[in-house]
Amino acid sequence: MSSSDIFIGETIGTAVLILLGGGVCAAVTLKRSKAKDAGWLAITFGWGFAVLTGAYLAGGVSGAHLNPAVTLGLAIEGGTKWSDVPLYLGSQLLGAMIGAFLVWVTYMGQFKAHLTDPEILAAQPMDEGMVDQKAAPSAGPVLGIFSTGPEIRNYVQNVLTEVIATVVLVLAILTQGLNDGGNGLGTLGALITALVVVGIGLSLGGPTGYAINPVRDLGPRIIHSVLPLPNKGSSDWSYAWVPVVGPLIGGAIAGGLYNVAFK
Repeated sequence: MSSSDIFIGETIGTAVLILLGGGVCAAVTLKRSKAKDAGWLAITFGWGFAVLTGAYLAGGVSGAHLNPAVTLGLAIEGGTKWSDVPLYLGSQLLGAMIGAFLVWVTYMGQFKAHLTDPEILAAQPMDEGMVDQKAAPSAGPVLGIFSTGPEIRNYVQNVLTEVIATVVLVLAILTQGLNDGGNGLGTLGALITALVVVGIGLSLGGPTGYAINPVRDLGPRIIHSVLPLPNKGSSDWSYAWVPVVGPLIGGAIAGGLYNVAFK
């Protein structure tokens, strides 16, 4: 595939992924949203459908990595040229930022109503996704719409959680190539990957919010930091390295494990 194919597919696919994934977080979180308090099941299935849509859109163009951890795993496995990796990563980050910006555009009125609500302001500085004020005293009230955060802030545990969850994701993607005589699953692979993401969210997402994708967290966190949101609070940059490093380690482990165990 050409460089333009990679750029277009990964940018659009990742933008749609983050738009729909961040959108369900906004729908569940923000006051004056019809889906307010719909809960964790809505979020996990929303992210699964987001992966399904993004992967289906980009699959025939760029291969629909949509995730640097997947790109890294595929490069180690040998299915992606190392020379293409920077373009994949840059396109994915751009797409994630575009998707996060579109979430704000879609829910602009709800963001304003939420962030000027007296009850929300009285709850600061604690992020509604945190249970320990000492752990993250400056996290903003809508940061969870854009990025992940741990329920218990222990960086070693948080990184390990992201590593384990990402190994499951990337290994599930890599082993699709073993099906149908090595021809893979075709478009069915997008559905399988989406269901794996739902499963990870339900089973492993509780501790950290399962970023399992560096740009899924970093791109929207950048957008949160620059958007003109009133009373938005901190973007919690002290935690931002965890959902980048953890998934990258997980993707690398999955690629190496695949080469050892399945080739």
